[in-house]
Order: sequence, then C-alpha cells, then structure tokens
Amino acid sequence: MSGARSVDARPPPEYPLSRLADVQNHDRPHSGQDARSGPLLSTPDAERADASAPATVEQSTHGVGSWPGGAEEWPDDERFDPELLAHGDTRNVLDRYRYWKLEAIVAELDAHRHPFHVAIENWQHDMNIGSIVRSANAFLAHTVHIVGRRRWNKRGAMVTDRYQHVVHHDTIADLVAWAKDERMPIIAVDNVPGSVLIERFALPERCVLLFGQEGPGISPEAIEAADAIVEIAQFGSTRSINASAAAAIAMHTWVTQHAELPGK
Repeated sequence: MSGARSVDARPPPEYPLSRLADVQNHDRPHSGQDARSGPLLSTPDAERADASAPATVEQSTHGVGSWPGGAEEWPDDERFDPELLAHGDTRNVLDRYRYWKLEAIVAELDAHRHPFHVAIENWQHDMNIGSIVRSANAFLAHTVHIVGRRRWNKRGAMVTDRYQHVVHHDTIADLVAWAKDERMPIIAVDNVPGSVLIERFALPERCVLLFGQEGPGISPEAIEAADAIVEIAQFGSTRSINASAAAAIAMHTWVTQHAELPGK
C-alpha cells in the first residue's frame, strides 16, 4: 500500500541450522558493542529511556554454532561479526541476521521501519512495557516512546530494545508537543466511553498508538489529548485484556491495513 515498505525476503546465509545452542548460553558482546548496551536514541529532543539500568541477558531456544569451515570460509561482508562467526550466535534474531553485527541489523531495520510509533504511559513501573517493546520490534514500529518514569522493566523485551528505537518524554504534554511538531495524530487504545472499534477504524499510516498501564488504563490527560480513541472488540466476560496483548493486537491491526506482506 501507499508508503508501506515491502519486507525483505532475502534468504539467510548458508550455515548448519542443526547446531542449536543451549538456551542458557548468554549473548556475547559484539565487536565494539558492550553487553550492557542500552536502548537506541532516535529523536534529538527525546531523552534516552532508562540509561542506567543493565541490559537483560539475551537468551534463545534457537542458535547456531561457529561458521562451518573455520576462518578461511568466513563471508567477506562487513555486516558479519568475527566474534559471532568464531563462537556461534545464540541471539533471538531471524535466521537472515545470524552472525550480523548489532549495528548492521539496526541499520537494516532502519531502512524498512514502518511509519507508526508506539507510546506507553509509565507512571507505576508497569511490567508490560518490555513485552510491548518486543512487539514493537516484531511489527517494525518506528519508535517506542516511554512517557513518565524513565526506568522501565526490560525483562519482557528479551533484549529487543537493542534493536528498537526507544525514547523518553517526562509528560503527556511533552509527547503531544512532539507529535504536533511531527504532524502525527495520537490514537489512544482503551475501552472508555466514546471509543470506537479498532476493527472498524481506518488507522492513519503515520500515527502514534498510545497505551496506558495495566489496571488504570490511559490517564485522563492522555485521553483528552488523543485525536481518536479505539477499543478492541471482546466477546467474553472480562472487561479488559492485558495491556501488552492489547498493544500487540493494535500494532497488528496497523500491519493488516498498511504493511505490504511478504509472499509465500
């Protein structure tokens, strides 16, 4: 669709996928990259989110051993990390990114990021934020905006914050000011009076999907600032679904409306 970028479906490099690494193996630091590397910077006016917190150790049930054939068979490509080629790659990344340097993966993602952003209120150190960051990476959101407390729980992110632009705003007013400068509408996602079903709503291609916290939901200030409010259709007895689940559904709804899907 208009403005959407196609998913690069290039095949991964040739290497034996049968050599699975143990799930308990830790991600090794990359060349020139410290293992405690924090989230990426994106917008100059937005500050780094939780810069002091240690990065979560990256673990995966899938992995590959060292590149077969030894150093003589290593690919002549600057995207590949010599340390990973020598010792294997246990990171939670797609096969096509195996052995790539972190900065090479980020550069590749930056070339194809979708134009929607994700914003999350963080007044009570919500445990769901990490999972939302992980979903934002999976759906290739442009940037995640943490609003409120700078520190956020990274456990659920599974180290995807290394590959995802994450920025911080002190208040909703700061987020709104940024969005206005970018001419980007804010779409709040919550089941409050006045909301419309997201399944029947045409999401703007360039927008900010705004989510509240588990329990209280989106703050009144955020509701007031939103250009539109949508909710997810539910059919059971519970009044609401988990915040991170709702965020994933909303992001996937944007994908179904705007992203060019890979062919099978």
